[in-house]
Amino acid sequence: MPIQPMKYVWMNGAQVPFEDAKVHVLTHALHYGYGVFEGIRAYETPRGSAVFRLTDHINRFYESAKILMMEIPYAPSELVEATKVLVTDNEYPSCYIRPIAYLGYGEMGLNPLTGTTDVAIATWPWGAYLGEEGLAKGIRAKISSFKRHDPNIIPPAAKTTGGYINSALAKAEAIKAGYDEAIMLSGQGYVSECTGENIFIVKGGVLITPSDASGALSGITRRTITQLANDMGIETREAQLLRTDLYLADEMFITGTAAEVVPVSSVDDRPIGTGEPGTVSRELQRRYFEIVTGNNADYDHWLEYTKG
Repeated sequence: MPIQPMKYVWMNGAQVPFEDAKVHVLTHALHYGYGVFEGIRAYETPRGSAVFRLTDHINRFYESAKILMMEIPYAPSELVEATKVLVTDNEYPSCYIRPIAYLGYGEMGLNPLTGTTDVAIATWPWGAYLGEEGLAKGIRAKISSFKRHDPNIIPPAAKTTGGYINSALAKAEAIKAGYDEAIMLSGQGYVSECTGENIFIVKGGVLITPSDASGALSGITRRTITQLANDMGIETREAQLLRTDLYLADEMFITGTAAEVVPVSSVDDRPIGTGEPGTVSRELQRRYFEIVTGNNADYDHWLEYTKG
């Protein structure tokens, strides 16, 4: 989906016009992929625009930077406030938000310890990442030939810019083969995650998601769904899953800030359950959208309103 120009982008402490939000061709991150980012969403609610779990996302942003030994030259509270102001000033109450920290222009070579860290935040309108039909009916997925990178190659716990080449290769392979999304396995053959989403299955009434040890990112949406399921009295657990566990699941869905909550109808051309979204998937999806749009007061603490 093409990005629509916004009024402003926040760069290194100030809002600049969208057309002036540029970096030099010799920016370190452009050559070596050394940077971290987040994906966040704001939703229009009855009380105005609200960013879902903004502080949690910003905290994970700093955790990613720590793993890469990057120093972000702003306090987390400054980025939280900058995000709220940017969403307001760009005048799209529902939007996707992309904070990024990257090694900028000035130093070249593989040593990342001498470079300076630039920080930017952008917003743009973004609808259903995997399509409205995917939200409603489920998507078709395939196991990728590309493995999820190992924790001792690129730490999966960090949302690194260069690390997503792994995801992009898997995504392209799936799309060219006629599927909607790819599922990546760890080097040991366990189910890890999709190209930008965490995985859940339902088996025998139990909600199961791959553990972090399988290379799965500790997703904010994954944490949200796990909490919702617990609150509903659904048993949840993390486990190491094989591809055949997906084939034999009663239900399956994937979660992520961009994707939100999307049922999976088949994996490798094997229908999941009946091939239609299951009751647990549907109910968790319903509750998720109810919460992010400000229609469930029990979870209002997850919403950070752009205007007090």
